[in-house]
Amino acid sequence: MSSAEVALETRALVAGYSPDIPVVREVSIEVRPGQVAALIGPNGAGKSTLLKAILGIARVHSGAVLLGGDDVTGTGLETLARRGVGYVPQSDDVFDTLRVSENLDMGGYLLPKPARAARVEAVLESFPHLRSRLNRYVGTMSGGERKMTAVARALMLSPRVLLLDEPTAGLSPELTNTVLQTLVRRLADAGHAVLLVEQKAAAALEIADWSYLLVRGSVVRSAPASDMLASSDLGALFLGGGLKS
Repeated sequence: MSSAEVALETRALVAGYSPDIPVVREVSIEVRPGQVAALIGPNGAGKSTLLKAILGIARVHSGAVLLGGDDVTGTGLETLARRGVGYVPQSDDVFDTLRVSENLDMGGYLLPKPARAARVEAVLESFPHLRSRLNRYVGTMSGGERKMTAVARALMLSPRVLLLDEPTAGLSPELTNTVLQTLVRRLADAGHAVLLVEQKAAAALEIADWSYLLVRGSVVRSAPASDMLASSDLGALFLGGGLKS
């Protein structure tokens, strides 16, 4: 990758959920401002575990997580949020029983109330579709609108880095394209560093700048996303499976 500033980095990270069985093995990745780095791989490859290790949820056995060059290994979600990291999990990414406006308020919980109101307005500039839905209960909304709300909530603290775990899970092909091409790509174009974990590999690679292929907990290939997408052996690297689109 280029010599631009690295927003988020892992160095030889080994992590998992038990003290003696690692899921992630010696993984080194970089995410830069203004770029989408796609983390792809078969089910069970350790993609979500890597995100959780970065966020201090999974146990880090060795290696390091760096944010803007500072070691933040095992720091924890709240501290990382204060330092400019946003996270949208695959599930439980919104509060179904709350209105859109209340979800946004929850996303800005670390902000004083006046600053929170101003931040809601700023976020709605990026997501004008949500303005007319502020009083809607999220549980009554479409999958695409729910995901939009989840990302908007994550943006309430003005993160420099966004970690997105399977943002298209359960969405139709049409909504998948909307979320990836309109939402995720736009976040990077606005200057955010985006680490995207996505099972729909082809769709992710089409909008990403850089890519990492994770198999059995290890990075087996790192390349520009367009090169990864064009690789003739990518399906074979997916443990013999075809490339999902």
